[in-house]
Amino acid sequence: MKKVFKSAQLEIYKPELSEVKVPLAGGVAAGPFSNVDDFVSERIDINKLLIRHPEATFYARVRGSSMAGDFNDGDLLVVDRAEEWSHNRIALCYMDGEFTVKRIDVENGVCTLVPSNTAFQPIVITSENTLIVWGIVIYSIRKH
Repeated sequence: MKKVFKSAQLEIYKPELSEVKVPLAGGVAAGPFSNVDDFVSERIDINKLLIRHPEATFYARVRGSSMAGDFNDGDLLVVDRAEEWSHNRIALCYMDGEFTVKRIDVENGVCTLVPSNTAFQPIVITSENTLIVWGIVIYSIRKH
């Protein structure tokens, strides 16, 4: 990944589009244990799975806790600029010179950027703001 932007709130990377194939275990039990014979050896290309529009896709690393509940500090987001924004989608937004990740809420002609963490206040967009929906979060990757 090539870093293209960094601030206190966010890091943005451009993905390298080489083939990355990893083994896929089929049908891993989340309830009762499954038989080892049920293990399916298949390889998937992570980039093909995560990236639908290569020229419009990039990664963003979450900084902070305003989206706790959806994303944790340090999570890696896959953001697609070719995706259409709409009510209730989570977007990477550029507002008044800064990037932020928030859920878009549009009601009665009013656009609000809503954090997942209720300790943070929603941001009501007014005519005084400059807002660009930079892209839509289509996947998140979390280290466990």
